[in-house]
Amino acid sequence: MKAWRLTAAHQPLELVEVPHPQAGPDQVVIDVKAAGICHTDVGYLDGTLTGILGYTPITLGHEIAGVVAAVGSDVSSFTVGQRVAVPATIAGPGTGVDGGFADQVLAFEHQVVAVPDGVSWEQAAPATDAGMTSFHALKVGGVTEGTKLGIIGAGGLGSLAIQFAKALGAKVFVAETNRAAWDRIRGFGLDGLAENIRDFVDEELDVIVDYAGFDTTTPDAVETVAFRGTVVQVGMGTEHTTLSTTTMIVKQLSYLGSNGGTNEDCSEVLDLIAAGTVSSHVETVGFDDIAESIARFERGEANGRLVAVRD
Repeated sequence: MKAWRLTAAHQPLELVEVPHPQAGPDQVVIDVKAAGICHTDVGYLDGTLTGILGYTPITLGHEIAGVVAAVGSDVSSFTVGQRVAVPATIAGPGTGVDGGFADQVLAFEHQVVAVPDGVSWEQAAPATDAGMTSFHALKVGGVTEGTKLGIIGAGGLGSLAIQFAKALGAKVFVAETNRAAWDRIRGFGLDGLAENIRDFVDEELDVIVDYAGFDTTTPDAVETVAFRGTVVQVGMGTEHTTLSTTTMIVKQLSYLGSNGGTNEDCSEVLDLIAAGTVSSHVETVGFDDIAESIARFERGEANGRLVAVRD
């Protein structure tokens, strides 16, 4: 079968022939119908995140949705022909082991969740990472009905977070530097929109989730959030930043990191998509275009999520 393989950091992906996977007793083989392309994939190529990969050469692709093609002898939760997805984890396909930029992918039974009927493949794939990660971060921050929430960055994760937060009944204030995206995100019914989260300092925000993590976004969140507020860090745009310890102490703030989520989070996201409550802003591409699509992310040319989809 065909697979996009990374041989080493700073090397381009290569489309090569590899053997079809075979299911062990507690594993399933999935015919890949859609694979999301993520900014994390850029990090695997440019050396920033290559060290967390399980091995190289490796088939990338950690946002996976498809149809069960085969099951192991001990598998009881899934059957051949079932629609499924694989929530992204560091140990899972596309990071720890070979992933979904291929015709088929192998996963353990406990790594797989069902995809409800009516959820398109291009929506199911990003739900496994962007959807799950953005949703889980709101849980980490304790966002509930009535929470005054600040969101920094309204890209793939942030746009989903806005929709999740509105569904929870939160009041949502968004900081997004890309004004070209403003018309689109205004459609979510925001309570405030600006280029910088500091513009909402008078709103006394209970929680701010930073989905960007670039330059001063996290310090801005710390300076803006209310007394005894919570800042949740998701974005990793830069490796280091500088925070005011005085502000942290005087305001008695909580600063929390959030990464990924659980199978239950992913299933909740898929159910919300099935209900029409949320959707990812996606552009579909062909599987032959995966390498160029990752390059588009690196150049900052991706508008929303890019998802490689098969017929």
